[in-house]
Amino acid sequence: MTAKRVVICGGGAIGTAIAYFLARRGAQPVVIERNAVGGAASGKSGGFLALDWCRGTALDRLARRSFKLHAELSEELGNPWGYRRLDTYAGYAMEGAASRGRAARSWLSAGVMISGQIGSPQTTALVDPHAFTSGLMRAAETHGATLRMGTVSGLLRDSRGATCGVELEGGESVEGDAVVIAMGPWSLLATRWLPLPAVYGFKGHSLIFRTGEAIPAEALFLEYQEADGEVLTPELMPRIDGTTWICAISSASRVPIDPLHVSADEGAHARLEVLCRRLSPALETAPIVAKQACFRPVTEDGLPLIGPVPGVDGAYVATGHSVWGILNAPATGEAMAELILDGAAQTVDLAPFSLARGLRAQRADLR
Repeated sequence: MTAKRVVICGGGAIGTAIAYFLARRGAQPVVIERNAVGGAASGKSGGFLALDWCRGTALDRLARRSFKLHAELSEELGNPWGYRRLDTYAGYAMEGAASRGRAARSWLSAGVMISGQIGSPQTTALVDPHAFTSGLMRAAETHGATLRMGTVSGLLRDSRGATCGVELEGGESVEGDAVVIAMGPWSLLATRWLPLPAVYGFKGHSLIFRTGEAIPAEALFLEYQEADGEVLTPELMPRIDGTTWICAISSASRVPIDPLHVSADEGAHARLEVLCRRLSPALETAPIVAKQACFRPVTEDGLPLIGPVPGVDGAYVATGHSVWGILNAPATGEAMAELILDGAAQTVDLAPFSLARGLRAQRADLR
């Protein structure tokens, strides 16, 4: 393998994972990030990991490989991101419903019913997503990767039309043998430079509570019916550092040009807080340490875009992972490193995630 200088646009979980696996093999990745590593969804998501929740779909092999890699990476790198195994449960609750009997769990309100266990410590786990993303970037740097702060404004092309680097706002350029677009929903901006399928953003809201040891290593996925009949789907993730992350409210909002300008929908956090206080005595008085909003990258068919850009040598894309970005980052990074350095991915079949499928669909819509 000849060492390659690879420019990676985006310092989220996918971009830093690609950088880590490239650097570990002797390549020279350069991550370009406009604001902060893990500053968008990669730092504000739940960080939930599941071995087999994608079974029966094209994501199954990617998820299983990535779940295994998460365990290996946490052990190899000293677990700086709070990797922990969990029991995971499903349940339901109804606002205003009379509580009957004892609570299903000592840390839950009596009105919350557990319908079944949907994960065990062998099949579900959790990481702090911001610590995971920034930790992978630091690990990549120990192997020779570099981080450059800046905003990509265009691509460099050689005489053959192949991609050979990027231009930054302000006139600087960063040269490379290959360029990877891994900017989450902001990958859509790269359609100005490359023929890419559409990537959209779906906004999620979350709260982080300081709960200490009041909530054990038990994740919870609920159906919660509000007084007006609307059903929300809260997800509760207790982290190893004594905080608990909870989400429930999403919306299809316009993605701002700059991730720093992402803001919460009016009233979303207040509505979520009311719900949380009713779910658990541990949440009733727990202080809120963060109120968050972020955009998950989604595609038309729900599958990520991972692979080379058709017709443009040296250009690659890895985005559109939706709710499974943290889970599938390691296997995506590993497979992309294989693709760029060896010409093909060996550990995971990337064919289902080919950009060609999205481009065909877009051309069909135009006819």
